[in-house]
Amino acid sequence: MHKAGFVNIVGNPNVGKSTLMNLLVGEHISIATFKAQTTRHRIMGIVNTEESQIVFSDTPGVLKPNYKLQESMLAFSESALVDADVLLYMTDVVEKADKNSEFLDKVARMKVPVLVIINKIDLTDEENLIKLVESWHEKLPNAEIIPISAATAFGVKTVLKRVNELIPECPPYFEKDQLTDKPARFFVSEIVREKILLHYDKEIPYSVEVVVEQFRENHSRIVINAVIYVERESQKGILIGHEGQALKRVAIEARKDLEKFFGKKIFMELFVKVDKDWRSSDRELRNFGYGQE
Repeated sequence: MHKAGFVNIVGNPNVGKSTLMNLLVGEHISIATFKAQTTRHRIMGIVNTEESQIVFSDTPGVLKPNYKLQESMLAFSESALVDADVLLYMTDVVEKADKNSEFLDKVARMKVPVLVIINKIDLTDEENLIKLVESWHEKLPNAEIIPISAATAFGVKTVLKRVNELIPECPPYFEKDQLTDKPARFFVSEIVREKILLHYDKEIPYSVEVVVEQFRENHSRIVINAVIYVERESQKGILIGHEGQALKRVAIEARKDLEKFFGKKIFMELFVKVDKDWRSSDRELRNFGYGQE
């Protein structure tokens, strides 16, 4: 008997979805930073054992869109409600339970098993956690509730065990040695974007898209050329920094992570170009891979 299923992680921004995904999959699949809107695509991470295949899916945080890129991000989140065999609705001890109640109403109508994952329990006490669990029981009476701390990995094995019990009997959807549905270039652009999110403030990280123009691989090394697109000339200057030092730091840190990820020597060049208002352009969003999933 073999089991397989799609297990989709949804929730508001900054509750720890990407951190949980990486812990469940055991790899750096989703970029996770302290900033909201880090995840822009729907990203799959596959956990294989002899008896089962769990296809986890990390999604952008649910938000009310202000521009076309955010509309695309919300569409990825809502698509996760359609094809889930098990849904993980992630929240934490900080956010108010009625945030984005419209999306929550859709979750309440789900026919598949729903697990409410309450993250960051290390930031509260037992009394408040009990109250929070009770309030979630009222909101989603059919859901199971699992408190965790993704920061310390507490409760993550419980989530994985319960998911394994809930997925249906089914042959595998992907090859058993496959880790994700995304190509190698995708992870290059995500890891570069992660470093930008960590090192730049204000609007810069949200105005950036990374496109890998060259990815040449042999048995011992990978040569990468990538372009970082921004919306304004002023953003280009900030991104490059004085004498190119800021961009150099991004390249060095990204290269170290990529060498770990691919297990090979990485040679990488980064370039910065201006693509005015790309976040509001249907054509550019399609070119950058949004709205196609």
